[in-house]
Amino acid sequence: MPYYRFSFGYGLTPFIKKLIILMGGIFLFQFALETFRIDIYRDYFLYYFALIPYLIWTKYYFWQLGTYIFLHGDLFHVFFNLFSLWMFGGELENYWGPKKFLFYFLFCGIGAGIVTVLLSSNPVIGASGAIFGILLAFGWLFPNRPIYIYFLFPIPAKYMVILFGFIELYSSRGGGGRGIAHLTHLGGLIFGFFYLAYPTLRQKIRREYYKRKWSQKGPNDRNYYH
Repeated sequence: MPYYRFSFGYGLTPFIKKLIILMGGIFLFQFALETFRIDIYRDYFLYYFALIPYLIWTKYYFWQLGTYIFLHGDLFHVFFNLFSLWMFGGELENYWGPKKFLFYFLFCGIGAGIVTVLLSSNPVIGASGAIFGILLAFGWLFPNRPIYIYFLFPIPAKYMVILFGFIELYSSRGGGGRGIAHLTHLGGLIFGFFYLAYPTLRQKIRREYYKRKWSQKGPNDRNYYH
């Protein structure tokens, strides 16, 4: 049975650890490059690896839909995303396994990038879209798990996800603000919801299909179903 413990060192699953090391290492590289060679950082590094909708539409830099996930703007940005990844991702990896977790992480991150490209013209970096997908999956699979807001106020995970979803929906009306890509966050929630709801939706569609097919067959044809 999956387990989860809210303490440093425990619940740090192998793949989560690799993601944290990878994104932390890339952030340190970004910081060094920005500090010592700001021209190269802006004109080349961000130009090719950040998510820039204009370049997606005009030069087809589709790889940016994946690379932007692993870049971050400042220390608080990377800390929040890595902390959230550790806090909620470990149990999902235990529950799904590393391969399915990785697919879901990239699915939400790339999906959030697609929503950003379709609805915004602002450049974006960061794993926040994928992280919001992880928050949704945690609330979906463990709805009654208490989450402590600011480490003080407990709230069931399902209500936390709903609250965050409404906040992002409201905030995304202007496309973004104060450097926060609300549309990207909302895109991660949307693609996460599609991924999680798809098996149930597919089952309902198949059930309805066979139900209609059954009703259209004559009495003799129905014997084949016995």
